[in-house]
Amino acid sequence: MSSTEVTVVVSDCAEEDARAVFAALDAAFTAEEATRPRSGTGATVWTSAYDVAAPAEPTPPAPAPLAHQVSVEAQGGYRAVDRVVAVLDSAFVIDTVGTAAGDQEKDIHLRIHGRAGV
Repeated sequence: MSSTEVTVVVSDCAEEDARAVFAALDAAFTAEEATRPRSGTGATVWTSAYDVAAPAEPTPPAPAPLAHQVSVEAQGGYRAVDRVVAVLDSAFVIDTVGTAAGDQEKDIHLRIHGRAGV
């Protein structure tokens, strides 16, 4: 994984909410890998990889509605993950649940909510 790649995992939500999260990221970055569901022990998660070196659009995404809270994990280079979090913060209300820092990468776990009135 290069320092500009970020893997994003969305879980604990309905498919429509996962699509809203990825739509916000797709508006800002080029997806390296298509979003796809992965089912496991009764849970479904959606994953996508983004190269955040060159944004797809210069403007941030509009705030998006969410039916419920969504869990999001982002893993990649420090600056790359920060760029993903900034895009999510422009479209949703985010709460940081936890972070893990490595030598070259960081992993952040967020709970995101739709903005009031959206």
